[in-house]
Amino acid sequence: MKNGTKEITLVAILAAIIAISGSFKFPGIIPGTEFQLSAPIAVAICATFGFKRYITAGIMASLVNLALGTHTIFNVIVAMVFRLVAGGMIGILGSSLLVVSLAGPIGTVCARVVLSYITSTPIKVLVVAALPGMLYTLLSSYLLFRIVENITLKTPYKDFIVSNNRLKKTAIKTSAS
Repeated sequence: MKNGTKEITLVAILAAIIAISGSFKFPGIIPGTEFQLSAPIAVAICATFGFKRYITAGIMASLVNLALGTHTIFNVIVAMVFRLVAGGMIGILGSSLLVVSLAGPIGTVCARVVLSYITSTPIKVLVVAALPGMLYTLLSSYLLFRIVENITLKTPYKDFIVSNNRLKKTAIKTSAS
């Protein structure tokens, strides 16, 4: 039961981080091109803790944001498409530099395509407005993944790191030398 309790608290913490980070928007040079810090943080969470925990925390975060009135149903749809695509890429392809870096921008493009169909807005307009944020996400996701992973290694949640097998192999090689 101890691991069950730790699992529940970890997912709740991740949900809070996702929900709160979605509130931080950095302005872009052109109006409407703001960058949400939640994208690279979400990718880092998925790469560190795995798709199942990430998607569960993401659903919880969306429900909290809806309940608080800080997000609309459109925000939630966009976020869920992003989560499914970016998280699915990481879940299927792993947490390499290339996959973690590209998962966010590809998830953003897919989310913008869905939003385009919902709002009848040209896809090109929505994707162009998202380009600065996609660039920030591309450049920061892998770095944030490594930071989250390294911080988590110093906590009681280190056993929940999905890439822990890689870390254990590295530790075994190091101690064998």
